[in-house]
Amino acid sequence: MKPATAPGRPAVWTRRLLCCGVAAGPVFVTAFAAEGAVRDGYQPLRHPVSSLALGPGGWVQAANFAVTGILVLAAAAGLSRAGDRAAGTGAGPALIGAAGAGLIGSAIFPTDPVSGYPPGTPGLPRAPSRAGTVHNLAAIPVFLGLPAAAAGASWRCFRTGQRRWGLYCAGTAITMPTAMALAAAGFSQSPRLVRVGGLFQRASIVTGFAWLTAQSARALQHAPATRIARPPAT
Repeated sequence: MKPATAPGRPAVWTRRLLCCGVAAGPVFVTAFAAEGAVRDGYQPLRHPVSSLALGPGGWVQAANFAVTGILVLAAAAGLSRAGDRAAGTGAGPALIGAAGAGLIGSAIFPTDPVSGYPPGTPGLPRAPSRAGTVHNLAAIPVFLGLPAAAAGASWRCFRTGQRRWGLYCAGTAITMPTAMALAAAGFSQSPRLVRVGGLFQRASIVTGFAWLTAQSARALQHAPATRIARPPAT
């Protein structure tokens, strides 16, 4: 009798990685929403999510960045293993992976105080710190990488006749950077937007991570089912 093999192991790992992509958005949003609701002096409609990493208890948001970054990296690997049909384009997983790396960078390098948080700080720092500058650079692949991946998926969907999903991906590609641009204006103390900068940033984040969850779930539906290995007949 020959030893049993495990032909389903590659499929198992692909599905587990895609499950990380499904979980990334809900984990990230739930964590920062809960922390923002109880933090003294913090106003979710006004302040950036990154500001939660400042002051007492800042380690919670830093850990949230790191854990979510790892989940997003896993999602990128899962989409790559699932193939172009699920990933949208060959560049899609790479762009999503860059977003994951950006989140980890955001965990390591905290942002500068902005919009009066932590309490007692000015609306804008006099000069950006090195850590704050690196943090802002790390955010670029998050807020540009995810919509770029969604745009690539939209293009492929339209080519293959998947119009509804293509429209959803296109909407994500437009909405996420647009909302973040409005948030950036608010954080720069635009009189009309300063009170709602955090709201627009949250709209951007929810839009992008909802797409990643949906894209991972869609790929999970097409991923090979787990097979139980059986010993061959003698």
